[in-house]
Amino acid sequence: MPLNIDIQQILLHLLNFAILFTGLYVILYKPVKEFMEKRQEHFKEMEEKAEAAKSDAEKLKKQYEDKLAASDAEISEKKSKAEAELGAIRKDRLEKAEADADKIIRDAKDTAEREKKRIIRSADDEAKDIIAEAAEQIVNSSLSDNFDAFLRDAERGKQ
Repeated sequence: MPLNIDIQQILLHLLNFAILFTGLYVILYKPVKEFMEKRQEHFKEMEEKAEAAKSDAEKLKKQYEDKLAASDAEISEKKSKAEAELGAIRKDRLEKAEADADKIIRDAKDTAEREKKRIIRSADDEAKDIIAEAAEQIVNSSLSDNFDAFLRDAERGKQ
């Protein structure tokens, strides 16, 4: 053996290394590699679930925003309809109030005109009665004055 190299020793070391390598591979490397792959798959699934959940959440958010926008539009549409109806109701009530006011004014004028005519008739009747009484008093007083004068004259003539 030149250089003190023993082939048998080298082969035994190689066999020992191969057994050690195979044992370490089977005992350590393969289970650790499988564990790491399972762990990677687990985290990959979690990430996919998280992405799916995020995607669903974004879709829901978009749907809710669309619904919110639609409800805002619907609210403003209903508000404008309500304002238009309110305006129409106000206009109708105002027209009715004006018509009622005109009727009340016409009725008041008619009543005032009737009352005026009644007062004028009453005043005419009173004036006629006063004039008749005055004329009667004048006639009576002038007759009585004439009669008194006649009687005085007749008494003077007898004397």
